[in-house]
Amino acid sequence: MMCGMAPDPNRRRESSRRAILTAAFDLLQEVGYAKLTIEGIAARAGVGKQTIYRWWPSKGIVIFDAFLMLNEAPEGGPPLLPDTGDLHADLTAVLRATVVELNDPRYDQPLRALSTEITHDPELAAAYVERLDKPMRQAKRQRLRSAQQAGQLAEDLDLDMAVDIIWAPVLNRWLQRSGPLTTEYADSIVAIALDGLRPRRPGD
Repeated sequence: MMCGMAPDPNRRRESSRRAILTAAFDLLQEVGYAKLTIEGIAARAGVGKQTIYRWWPSKGIVIFDAFLMLNEAPEGGPPLLPDTGDLHADLTAVLRATVVELNDPRYDQPLRALSTEITHDPELAAAYVERLDKPMRQAKRQRLRSAQQAGQLAEDLDLDMAVDIIWAPVLNRWLQRSGPLTTEYADSIVAIALDGLRPRRPGD
């Protein structure tokens, strides 16, 4: 006699987690961050609000996890930047993709809300650094290190400083709304940055 398989509690928890994060992200588009509540998320996801509080201490961290879920790589693993051997082309592709994402209405409001919350919520700030900023910075350093080893960047280049020089202008312009955030702007950043970061020949 065949016995039915018992429900997998881990699968059930993962299903509930994804339902909550999807509900949070969808509600954020509809009502905005200021009006978003844990009660509203729970109602949309069909769970009790204590289920949400058991996994997340604040709505800021719920939104952060929702953003990570939507951007997780299908194959898992740490983030990687393209490495075709052409540093200029690779950085141009990455910065253009960043511009497109930041200009996407689905991401603009969640990211602006998170940027504001991070300044006031130390726990959210720590989660952001550990789970997003550090892995992405490592991926950026790794791509620049590969170019450095290929002789495309100066041997004594501070890679952390180079990461800031290349990526910070895009994020600052988006956050401060100080000018149009376009692919042309991204292209100019790559061109100017690489002109200053490449190795110098004698007489340059």
